[in-house]
Amino acid sequence: MSRMAGRKKAHSTFGSRTDVGCVREHNEDSLAVAPPLYVVCDGMGGHAAGEVASEIAVEVISQRAPDHADANALGQAVEEANLAVIKAAREGVGRAGMGCTCTAAILEKERLVIAQVGDSRAYLLHHGKLQQLTRDHSLVADLIEAGQITEAEARVHPQRSVITRALGSDPRTSPDLFEISVEAGDRLLLCSDGLSTMMEDDQIEKVLANADDPQRCAAQLVNEAIGLGGYDNVTVIVVDVTGLAEQHRRKMTRRARATAIMLGVLLVGILAACAYGFTYLANNAAYLVEENGKVVIYQGVPGDLFGFSAHKLVRVTDVTVDDLQPGTANRLREEAIKVDSVAAAEHLVQEYETEIADAAADAAAAAADADAAATTPAAASGDEDKSAQGGETAAGAAR
Repeated sequence: MSRMAGRKKAHSTFGSRTDVGCVREHNEDSLAVAPPLYVVCDGMGGHAAGEVASEIAVEVISQRAPDHADANALGQAVEEANLAVIKAAREGVGRAGMGCTCTAAILEKERLVIAQVGDSRAYLLHHGKLQQLTRDHSLVADLIEAGQITEAEARVHPQRSVITRALGSDPRTSPDLFEISVEAGDRLLLCSDGLSTMMEDDQIEKVLANADDPQRCAAQLVNEAIGLGGYDNVTVIVVDVTGLAEQHRRKMTRRARATAIMLGVLLVGILAACAYGFTYLANNAAYLVEENGKVVIYQGVPGDLFGFSAHKLVRVTDVTVDDLQPGTANRLREEAIKVDSVAAAEHLVQEYETEIADAAADAAAAAADADAAATTPAAASGDEDKSAQGGETAAGAAR
């Protein structure tokens, strides 16, 4: 008895389990879990021949199934499996009359295709509601459709195990094909009749809706069927539909990564620009400020940048702030006077020195003029007195 299953992942979107049940000696079910392909086959024929038929069918379908959700191509693979089972029986592999049911599905994003022969079923849980996707190829299914029996009566009908179509019975057998649109959040169930004959649809729905992990869900369904008697082999595949959610997630991840890289590059660029600006200002800019009554020259800019000092002392000049124009003196006391370079700062200090010197010269000249103005009238008055005395002397001589 071979079983084919896909490799389990830490956060898998699918789960599967098969069990011999409580009555049968052999497990004649086979399954394949090889995403996007999922297959359940239920063998029939007795003496382990059903097991051979289901293994052959699963192997052929796994080899011939398309890589994408193509219903016709999947149906062709099932037809080839049918011929392979017939050929094996003719060649003495297994036994004459062996056969199996088959429900094969390919789930690709939001597209589901199914090829089905027999009474193994496919269900879809959509928005919490269970719906059977396939139609049983069985005698009781035909009787239900004809209105001759109810579903409840079908469960206890003496011919409930009789199927009307199977792989291995007729070279012309073809599967029913289904093409279904699904969406993220849906849950697909493939199962042999060992589950559907033991559990009502509402019971299956409840387990599918409440079990978060698909592997745990598959195990719980099998355990429930066995707990109810397990009269047949039970095989279950549960697949969670991610649809385009995974594609969207990957797209958002790529976009977030690209954004992070862009922000990182931008941040590096900003830091580089800041570092360059810091270095440039620290090495080229200059400013003048008042300290202890003197004009002082600094290279750089006032204050700190990112916690680092952005200036250094060049020199303390001989210029006294009180000797400067009031407006200039106030600026130096209240805020620094920024210039483009140390040379510009030195040039400005020279201008201050020139202004102070000119102001001093003007003050000296003004003082000299004031002194001259104060002494000149007294000298003139003395000369006038002398001239008058001389005139009086000359007049006395004439007399």
